[in-house]
Amino acid sequence: MIRKHCLFCLFLLFAICQAKAARIDTLSVKSSKMGKSIEVLVFVPEPCTEGKEYPVIYLLNGYSGNAHSWPNIKPELPEMVDRDGIIAVCPDGQDSWYWDSPTQSGSQFETFVSSELTSYIDSHYPTVSDRTGRAITGFSMGGHGGMWLSIRHKDIFGAGGSISGGLDIRPFPDNWDMKKQLGEEKQNQARWDAHTAITQLDKIKNGDLALIIDCGTDDFFYEVNCQFHEALLKRGINHDFISRPGVHDGRYWNNSLDYQWLFFKKYFDGYRDYRKK
Repeated sequence: MIRKHCLFCLFLLFAICQAKAARIDTLSVKSSKMGKSIEVLVFVPEPCTEGKEYPVIYLLNGYSGNAHSWPNIKPELPEMVDRDGIIAVCPDGQDSWYWDSPTQSGSQFETFVSSELTSYIDSHYPTVSDRTGRAITGFSMGGHGGMWLSIRHKDIFGAGGSISGGLDIRPFPDNWDMKKQLGEEKQNQARWDAHTAITQLDKIKNGDLALIIDCGTDDFFYEVNCQFHEALLKRGINHDFISRPGVHDGRYWNNSLDYQWLFFKKYFDGYRDYRKK
């Protein structure tokens, strides 16, 4: 009798754990501007409460990555989504640097992420469908994307982050196929100047965005992250800047997402509390 009771308890515990597991949707989202579909993973809290609206964190991958990069780097992502009631969206960035490329019509990822994808997610999921319910971050190339898109589209995103981000691309003119998107740097300096996150800071003032930046001290992007931090300080723009020993790798990004996730959750919670008043 005792044995049967124990087995029943174990079965019940297993059923409860199974019931509270984030749903993972694998989508193919059409981009009208690019004329193609992009793979996107969406992590949805379960059970999804009817009538409830959930904030969204957009997680951008780095160069040579894809929509599966973040789930591989952060296997705990489904549990984080369930625990905090936040939807996570992971689009395939296709080595785009999240620009609308002036030379490649098939690489228009600024429009895709900031407009086409956000509209799709808001129309298919129970989201907080305004900037107070959207944050965006990423690692490496995706860190550049997090800053680039949040600063340039502060009407869409209320919070932006960067993890080990290439926040100034100009010291790296021959790396990561950027010249395929922008042309050779020496012949297109104005274009390169216009397509790097650090030159976009005049588009925001203090209070426009909740910003968080994180980069390891042994990362090859560390210097440009420090320069970005100093540029924000010079402009009087409040932000969180985290620096600790670490290199440009998945171990650092796994740990960093915990800090950024908490930062965004506190941002979302602040607006949730405001709406209740």
